[in-house]
Amino acid sequence: MDSENSKYIIIGAGLSGLCAGYMLHKAGESNFMILEARKRLGGRIFTKNGIDFGATWFQEHHRNVGALLEELGIPLFHQFTEGKSILVYSTMAPAHYFETDQSVPSAKRVGGSTSEVIRRLAAPISEKIKLQTHVYEIAKNDEGVMVSTSEGTFQAQKVIVTIPPRLAAVLEFHPPLPETLLTAMQTTHTWMSNAIKVGLTFTHPFWKEKGLSGTLIGQGGAVTELYDHTCNEGKTFSLMGFVNEGLRELTPKQRKERVLAYMANYLGEEVHDYLSFEEMDWSQDQYTSCSKLHSVYISPQYGKPELSEVYMANRLILAGAETAAVYGGYMDGAIHSAILAVQKLLSKEE
Repeated sequence: MDSENSKYIIIGAGLSGLCAGYMLHKAGESNFMILEARKRLGGRIFTKNGIDFGATWFQEHHRNVGALLEELGIPLFHQFTEGKSILVYSTMAPAHYFETDQSVPSAKRVGGSTSEVIRRLAAPISEKIKLQTHVYEIAKNDEGVMVSTSEGTFQAQKVIVTIPPRLAAVLEFHPPLPETLLTAMQTTHTWMSNAIKVGLTFTHPFWKEKGLSGTLIGQGGAVTELYDHTCNEGKTFSLMGFVNEGLRELTPKQRKERVLAYMANYLGEEVHDYLSFEEMDWSQDQYTSCSKLHSVYISPQYGKPELSEVYMANRLILAGAETAAVYGGYMDGAIHSAILAVQKLLSKEE
């Protein structure tokens, strides 16, 4: 296996990692590489059949997302909420119908799909990215940092680690990381790690034709949240939401039957006339979840101060959605963490 030298190495080709590479490229830096274990780019941004199975929405106050979309020339649009939405307090009681105040801006979505952000970020730096490259050790040496992977060793002056802290904690570090940092990494919840998402596509938006928004909320149902997921161009019509984690122990076939029956009960039998039905259980993704899976139903603590420090004598920097002190766990936090990481990376050498 080969040994390669590079000034900077970024571990992870998700939103944070690609943002960091994109910003280095903009700054005129060409001597860097991005190492990614998956066969694909994007990390927890993943789109299939027009369905965003990972990151999907952002809000007005998420200024970093808005600024990046504008720079990349990607349009945005508001989540569709017109018509009657459905709230299910109990599957044993009648559903409650309500309408969203249309004067209040809804959450925003990325034109095309969130994966368009990944494609645009990666386009100018594609030759810097190495896929299917599993990192297992990061060691400080006289030249800087050596990164050992399934595809050989890579030498760099500095490294940015953008994978989820709980997964990064499993890597071998030499010298060992401080116990305070290791504890912070091991106890930081990984966004999306316990989520099961489902997406269905249709020839036409039958729910809109019935005066429904497509929003279906009910914590006790087979689907805890469901939303219209039609693209901004109106070329594909879809519904997307979160499956109740209590169905995780069922077979995929059983889970599908429960999901369809639940949706049909509130939206109509037209649900069964889908073009495609896909689900994504992030707990089964080895690059997102881990064996110590736990569900979080309140906002987890992100941006622990230990995750914002620089380690290995200014050689090791952490980034990613979970490291962000502001809007941690969101795309905005992932982008902001990349901005801060690159600033640290380019700061004066010790």
